[in-house]
Amino acid sequence: MYKIVTKKFLNSTVVQMEIEAPLVAKKAKPGQFIILRVDERGERIPLTVAGVNEKEGLVKIIFQVVGATTEVLKHKNEGDFLQDFVGPLGVATHTEGKKKVCVIGGGVGCAIAMPVAEEFHKIGAEVTSIIGFRNKDLVILEDEFKGFSDEFIMMTDDGSYGREGNVTIPLKEMLEKGVKFDEIIAIGPLIMMKFVVLTAKPFNVPVTVSMNPIMIDGTGMCGCCRLTLNRNGERITKFACVDGPDFNGYEVDFDEAMSRGRSYIEFERHAHEEACNLFKKA
Repeated sequence: MYKIVTKKFLNSTVVQMEIEAPLVAKKAKPGQFIILRVDERGERIPLTVAGVNEKEGLVKIIFQVVGATTEVLKHKNEGDFLQDFVGPLGVATHTEGKKKVCVIGGGVGCAIAMPVAEEFHKIGAEVTSIIGFRNKDLVILEDEFKGFSDEFIMMTDDGSYGREGNVTIPLKEMLEKGVKFDEIIAIGPLIMMKFVVLTAKPFNVPVTVSMNPIMIDGTGMCGCCRLTLNRNGERITKFACVDGPDFNGYEVDFDEAMSRGRSYIEFERHAHEEACNLFKKA
């Protein structure tokens, strides 16, 4: 059993928790993830490691309430326990040799992008961070990004905070001005990452994207997290849980990934509604 040590809402639908898991905290690196179960009847869900406190043995997770399991998890409080908390899983983000990077986060994807920006900052790289949200009410982790960034840009779709527009606008402006990045790291909705790749392609800048497809076991056995990559004229299959979650953005078949990601939207919506109704009755 794994104790919830801290809990706070970052906005109306996004929750941050610190979980007591010293063995995970000792090994976890930026870009990796864990799989948890809330209780013995719960489903397994993957969540990215949003930070660790190795001294205290704590692992930070940040999640958006979108389905039944995250609804149940939202109602857990400090002092409660989780049934399972397994990790770290996946391959950590490669930071070696990068001197100047652009980290782009969209929505709750900022929870994944933030520790990546922090790690680049720690190794002395020059970090430009661009984060985007639909509106001001959904903004999370602004202060954290500012602390790890040499340049920080906030975007909102409706212009209610920061600049109006999506994250590709300032990226394109910088690239057109001749700003040179060793790498762009984009983490967020699939459509956002797809257009970051399209924006960077004319400038031949390497782009890494973090993929979060449907996942069950986290070991490559179930095959649910498979992705199609277009590499050297061939279509190859990789698994996000063991080969990723980071991939070369120019190789990812985003259209297929988006199609597969919509497979269980209706099921997820109904399950979320049922979970909400249970708590209302309680």
